[in-house]
Amino acid sequence: MMAGEVIGACLLDAVVGDPRWLPHPVRIMGSVIAWCDDRIRPLLRNQTTQRAAGILLAFSLPTLAYVVGWGMIELAGRFHWAVRSGAEILLAFTTLAARDLVDHARTVLRALESGSLDGARQAVSRIVGRDVAELSEPEVVRATVETVAESTADGVVAPLFYLTLGGAPLAMAYKAVSTLDSMIGHRDARHRYFGWASARLDDSANWVPARLTACLFVLASWFLSRRAKTALRAWAIVRRDGRKHPSPNSGWPEAAMAGSLGVQLGGVNLYDGVPEERPLLGDPGAALRAAHIRSALVLMVIVSLFAAGLATVVLL
Repeated sequence: MMAGEVIGACLLDAVVGDPRWLPHPVRIMGSVIAWCDDRIRPLLRNQTTQRAAGILLAFSLPTLAYVVGWGMIELAGRFHWAVRSGAEILLAFTTLAARDLVDHARTVLRALESGSLDGARQAVSRIVGRDVAELSEPEVVRATVETVAESTADGVVAPLFYLTLGGAPLAMAYKAVSTLDSMIGHRDARHRYFGWASARLDDSANWVPARLTACLFVLASWFLSRRAKTALRAWAIVRRDGRKHPSPNSGWPEAAMAGSLGVQLGGVNLYDGVPEERPLLGDPGAALRAAHIRSALVLMVIVSLFAAGLATVVLL
């Protein structure tokens, strides 16, 4: 993939985002996963067959995504090099989610700033899996800031990482892995075995991008504050708290975000009424408020620009 194509994909994402009328590869992948989960999984009667089928799905869908992406680009190249380049840009654009993340987080922010806690709860329910009906304003803010941090890693930095390594086909394969994990990579009774391989594959795919995102958040905190003390604090929090999260990857960007903002993330989340304790990341600081969502988005945009710039330099 060429550096100019990465820039084109990033610009297209910034301008267009994720319009619901546009046929999106991730939604197609989600439909395939949902069909397998609803139709195939119930036919599997024991742990062994569920795990085997899950392994097959975890490797076949990303492989198919790669082959389809590669085939579309190669087919476009038979017409003209410019058509091939355009196809690569369009497919790469579908793997990026910066604008969509900003739009969702800003919807939560606007609701809070207008005094509508119920509206903020409804908005945050679209980007988190936890129960939101009883969330207080600080908890709504925490959920949004944590999602911004984690989604910066798997919705921006990771796709750019794989675009740099293998172009749009590899980034599409990554999106298949990420979508599998978000839909079936859970430890509940339904997906413990069927989604096991998807969760492990996602852990591996995000290992480097999550840590790279944490480093970029630290750099962004210095760039935004112009104070080395802020960046050093963020880095200390990353080193201390990045490994505390039950996910091998999510804690790194979340800890970096907590250190950059000078707040504490983590705590008790409810999932279908069942409380789940998450480790505290960061030091106790200012109470979480709506303004922290705005600051988190500014950091996210800076990290996205850094990641895009780094990808461009590597490809050049």
